[in-house]
Amino acid sequence: MSTPSPQRLVAAAQQTLGTGRRRGPPRAVCLHLAGEVLAVARGLKPALLFECSSAGAAELQSYLEELRGLGFPTQGLHVLEIAENSLIVHPEHVCRHLEQVLLGSIVFVDVSGSQPHPSTCSLDQLQDLKASVAEIITHLQGLQRDRSLSVSCSRLCSSAWNLCTVFGILLGYPVPYTFDVNQGEDNCLAQTPLRVFTARISWLCCQPPVLLYSFSVPESLFLSLRDILNTWEKDLRARCRTQNDFADLSISSEIVTLPAVAL
Repeated sequence: MSTPSPQRLVAAAQQTLGTGRRRGPPRAVCLHLAGEVLAVARGLKPALLFECSSAGAAELQSYLEELRGLGFPTQGLHVLEIAENSLIVHPEHVCRHLEQVLLGSIVFVDVSGSQPHPSTCSLDQLQDLKASVAEIITHLQGLQRDRSLSVSCSRLCSSAWNLCTVFGILLGYPVPYTFDVNQGEDNCLAQTPLRVFTARISWLCCQPPVLLYSFSVPESLFLSLRDILNTWEKDLRARCRTQNDFADLSISSEIVTLPAVAL
């Protein structure tokens, strides 16, 4: 794919994602968003959670259509609304990812506030979450898409879902956090050393790399989770080798300790 000029990428976002009298996102945010969309289209991440402005699903559809006009491979992308949040997904890629999740490809870290410290658990111990994952797969597989549109849109009801965990799964985190929603959103991560992983990849010349992933795991569980994390890294590197738009994948980690952690 020939890369559009940064000016045209910024214009596409600012013309479609502004709300009211507000312009669209700042230049740097526009360029990063375009890189994330391309990463979803190329299968480097299952989904992106749109948080750049208050624009809704209709504006996102317009934005993706603008990118298509610039030569972006947005054909087949889908805007999925969950509880007033908009995600951009590639249904085929995300369904493949979720099917692997159902087979046990990831581990969860329970950070419920009632616990003295975080602990690992499997999807089989989270039957409500397992049902939610299956529901998302069924929804995406059953979409009746309007073939006249290159970008489709749908909404999922999610009143009882743990959105923190569901979004962690959809975004491709290898070790999503979970907690008992009946106990509120308190967690046991305060003053807990966390190993924060970031994966960045180069795209536009003379621009900062695109942040593909950023997630953390409790340092106390790092050794027990190392195999899962190594598998995730190996898979990501393999997917990067199948495309030519991005280069120089960099994965790093650092340990941080925070007085409070919001999920």
